[in-house]
Amino acid sequence: MCGILGSNFISNNFDSALSLMNNRGPDYSKVFAHKNYQFGHTRLSIIDVDDEANQPMIFDDILIVFNGEIYNYKELIKSENLLCSTSSDTEVIIRLYQKYGIDFLNKLNGMFSFVIFDLKQEKYFCARDRYGKKPFFYYFKDNKFIFSSSIKSIIKILGFTPKLNKVALSQYLQYFVSLNDMTFYNDINKLEASSYMLLSSNELFIKKYYKINTYKKVVDEKQALNDIEELLFKSVESRLVGDVEVGSLLSGGIDSSFISSLYTNITGKRINTFSVGYSDHISYSELDYASLVSKDINSIHHPLEVSRNDFIDVFDEVIDALEEPHADSAAFPLYCLTKLINKKGIKVVLSGEGSDELFLGYDNYSKFLKYYKFKESLSADQDGFLKDIISALQNNTKESEYLRRVVTDENIYNSFGEIYTTIQKKRLFKRLPTFKQEKAKKDPVDWMSYIDLKIWLGQSLLSKVDRISMANSIEVRTPFLDFRLVDYLFSVDTKLKTGDTNKYLLKKIASKYIPEKIINRTKKGFNSPYNEWIFNSHGEDLLKTILNVNYQTNLFNEDYVIMIYNLAKKNKFKQHFWSLYIFSYWFNKNYLI
Repeated sequence: MCGILGSNFISNNFDSALSLMNNRGPDYSKVFAHKNYQFGHTRLSIIDVDDEANQPMIFDDILIVFNGEIYNYKELIKSENLLCSTSSDTEVIIRLYQKYGIDFLNKLNGMFSFVIFDLKQEKYFCARDRYGKKPFFYYFKDNKFIFSSSIKSIIKILGFTPKLNKVALSQYLQYFVSLNDMTFYNDINKLEASSYMLLSSNELFIKKYYKINTYKKVVDEKQALNDIEELLFKSVESRLVGDVEVGSLLSGGIDSSFISSLYTNITGKRINTFSVGYSDHISYSELDYASLVSKDINSIHHPLEVSRNDFIDVFDEVIDALEEPHADSAAFPLYCLTKLINKKGIKVVLSGEGSDELFLGYDNYSKFLKYYKFKESLSADQDGFLKDIISALQNNTKESEYLRRVVTDENIYNSFGEIYTTIQKKRLFKRLPTFKQEKAKKDPVDWMSYIDLKIWLGQSLLSKVDRISMANSIEVRTPFLDFRLVDYLFSVDTKLKTGDTNKYLLKKIASKYIPEKIINRTKKGFNSPYNEWIFNSHGEDLLKTILNVNYQTNLFNEDYVIMIYNLAKKNKFKQHFWSLYIFSYWFNKNYLI
């Protein structure tokens, strides 16, 4: 796990730009220059901790800077007959490139973003992993090319802060983050997940290399359960690769508990587990459940209680680590927890991200399927029936609105109503992306999983986890996102996946490994009392921050902002207010101060 940086021109700020990523790689740092090209790397040593694995790495006029881990690199050395002089996964990527050109990415099982540069032909080949676990930002304008694991490093090389990308802001207010190739800075882009990029003679080419196979073929439940269990064992086992101790995040939910239990079963040793909770807001805390699992698997457990003061003390650090506005409040307790993990001398932990999306863990999935069946039962002349359904739900406006959007193919993720001024609406909404279901008939279960895998998980959760964990030099590995498991679950018949409860298949398997109390508990997301804490600490200053930014930008409808603020004080619409406040705090810090 590392930080990568490069440019096709010489910058006097290059060294200082690289130093901004020391947290991503505190063990080693190096800059290499070739003509007008510069390459930099900061290293967190995990696989082959010897100097031979340092980067930039060069073999046969092929240079690489690589961030991530390739879990199957040892198998690839054997199966592909690769001749490697080091014991690192980095060299394996070079040797595969020499053997196949750019057509080897689907052979890699891991998380990665890397740049391969042909020193003779002066050509870039850049790639990012299937689900977007590792970041890749770039700037390409006026024949200037900069790439990095960090936006701040690109801005440092540019020497100026690009203007605010208002389309990214609109995406953020609906999805918590900027989407697809956009960032909050004009002209600084992201290479999308499962994509590669070629740059030669100032011509840029980008293409997807991976697509989930949704062909249905597994219809036998016993076979599905056996296959999934085997794939999960293999996934956890492969993510224990490396030359350092691996710990495990343990929230007390089914996902992290199951992963921690599998890890214990595979190794037969006492593992280090880590959990976070809150002493002053017990309803948000899961420490008791985590303790129950820890005792069951006999782990060396490290619980952490986060207070309001802890939350406030790390606020600036978290905003800086995220680099862009990110409205997932779980970033703050995760930051505190990864800080503890770093102090304990652990560099790598396993985590449970991906399970909800693949095994249908969210409550909204069952709601969506119910409404989807309503829609399927309607014909073109049954509009009156639709009105009757919505009318019947009038006492539950949230469900009524949800149904209306599903039936009319509207964006079900819409969150803000009249937040924008009339002028901003006209400018922005013409350019906003949509994520409507394609006209071709799709399985609604696969569609839900795919959308959440692509948007909520791929662009919100994973970006948060990477930026926050790497701020404390911690690598997080996600066994549920092994591409073999993902592809397999999309091949399982829908009826098997839905069963008679959420996470039906996973619960069947996990029941053999973790306590029944964990299997049957009500789902609880990784949350925090963020709303209570910020209002107790800052009060009316919260609104002043938003209004001051709005005075400078004229982005938002002020009456709407005040209404959301007053509702949030009563613990209502708190996510709406939090999103506005995080953006305003970030904007003030990066553009006004």
